[in-house]
Formats: sequence, structure tokens, C-alpha cells
Amino acid sequence: MDKLNFSESELYTEHSYERMHQVQGVRMHGGFDTQGTYISPRSLGRRKAIQAWTRALESRGGELFDADASLLSGARMPNLKQSAFLIREGITRPFWNSLTITGKIEGRGRVLAEMTFPDLQEIIVEDISEMALGHLNKGLLAIHGIDEGGEPDKGIGGHDVMWFVARDIVFGEQAYPDVEPPEAIARPEAGTRLMPEIAQQYEGMLSFLMNLLMIEFRAEIGFDATQKTFRNQSLFVDHREMAEDAAELVGRIREDEEIHVESLRLYLGEFRELSIKKLDGGSVPGAELIDRFWQGLVVWATQEQPGIAARSQYDSLKSAILEHASGEKILQEFDQLAS
Repeated sequence: MDKLNFSESELYTEHSYERMHQVQGVRMHGGFDTQGTYISPRSLGRRKAIQAWTRALESRGGELFDADASLLSGARMPNLKQSAFLIREGITRPFWNSLTITGKIEGRGRVLAEMTFPDLQEIIVEDISEMALGHLNKGLLAIHGIDEGGEPDKGIGGHDVMWFVARDIVFGEQAYPDVEPPEAIARPEAGTRLMPEIAQQYEGMLSFLMNLLMIEFRAEIGFDATQKTFRNQSLFVDHREMAEDAAELVGRIREDEEIHVESLRLYLGEFRELSIKKLDGGSVPGAELIDRFWQGLVVWATQEQPGIAARSQYDSLKSAILEHASGEKILQEFDQLAS
């Protein structure tokens, strides 16, 4: 029978690395085995735990939350052809900006390592001590945050630093002025209660987890596009090897992120199978709360947010294009490449 209760130290357990992960003198998390294969950080004990909890969930008739990045498969701005076109025309700042913004957004994720979330056991009828939900404040969410923002006190970079290194090995350090990401990238709830059956702090936590999953899906699509851009043989022709190294770094980030998506799907899958205590007495199926919120989130992420984001991104790109001496002509060709 699987072990289902794990200590924090067990969840943090690393593999034994043959070689640490270092690029151009910058130390980053994870490492390599004897064959030179990259191994994600803190994945030994955590992977074992997630697999055990998933098997236990399935044995109870449940499943991982049924969602993946394909639900965000709509057109992007810029698309791959537009992005490559701008780089060939020497308009590289938008791509540089996207790498910088991505790294900074990843760094924000370190908040997961610095927060204590509400104990969901307080509103769940069943015992969750042997579920992933019972370990959220016992290392699971903190590890997720450290993956994203690294361990600065130890000089070990996480995904934030990995993005900056990928950027700098292609463009050089400080190729352009710094740029900041938007203040909020999750769905704006504006104080609307969508789970009034439970106290607001628990709704806030569940909302956070579902928004985080949607952000991970959006990131997965963006990371794929970035990796393809670096690997486009018609681009960065004067330093192809460096571009390939950058693509490899992005690939390692994507590998790390797989466990984040799987974990979030596990948390939500577990919650859906449980009975949730209502404020006014009695209980409500977890699935009712999760599915109600998720349906609204999907509408926002697939129908409302893409248009807003595309318009904002287009305005920014147009401004950058028109700064070029042949800006009007380039903009016309850029528009013709729209999806």
C-alpha cells in the first residue's frame, strides 16, 4: 500500500546530481545525471508523493481535474510568424521585453513560499491528512514558489533567473531598458462572491489555485512559442548556438512546470470528491463549488481576456514598429501575417 503521509523534508528531497545546473557562471536550480539529462529540482520526494496521492484518488473513483492548456488554443498576438518577422527586421525589443516580463512574472510566484494559506481541513468533512490537500501548508505550495523564484539567499536562481539568462545569452545583458509586467494577470474578481456557501478566505484560496492553473496553461503556450522562436533557424543567425542554448533553458523550465500543472489538477481533483461544510450548516459537494467557479474562469480566459490582451499587445507592438525608419511598411506586412 502506498505511503500517503509525507514530511516537509521528504517533499523537498532532491535527486543526487552528477553536475549542478550552471550557465555562464549563474547557478540555477536542478542538475544533471551521469548521462547529462536535466533533472528538475526537488522532484524526488515530491514526484513520489504526487503519484501516490493520484493513485489513491483514482482508487476512490476520482480523477485529476479535467483541464489542459488546449482550452487556450486561440490566436496569439504576436503569432509565431509575426514574432519572427519583427526579429528579422531588427525589431527585437518586443521579444526581449517578453522574456523580461515572463521572468519577472515567474519571480512573483515566490509568494507561494512566503504565505501561509488557510487550512482546508476546517471546511472539509473528510480527513485530508493523507491527501495532497492536507500537505499544501506542509511544503507543497512553498516548493512551487521556490521553483518559480529560486533561493536568492543561497545564490540559486529559479525560473525567473533562468528566463533572464536565456535572454542575456542571446541579446547580451541590458540590451534594452528594463520593463515591468502588468500588475495583475489573473481574472479580476472585483469582490464578487462565487462560493457564498463557505467563508471568504477559503473561496479566496480556491480561486487562487484555479487562477494559478489557468496562468500555468497560458504560460505553457507562451513558453512553447518562445522555444520555437529561439529554434527558428532563420533567426539569430550570427549566434545560433546561443539561441539553441536559450531554447534548451526554456525547455528545462517547461519540464519543471509539468509537476506544477499536475499538482494543481490533483488538488482540484481531490477537492471535487469531498464534502464541504456550509456556513449555514450541512454540506455541499466540492465539485459544485469548483465547477461553478471554473466555468466562469474559462469564459473569461477564452472569450473576454484574449481580446483585451491582444488589443493591448498590438498597441504596444505598433508603437515599437513605427519607431523604425520603415515602420509604416513593416506594420503593413506585420498586419498581413495576423492569424
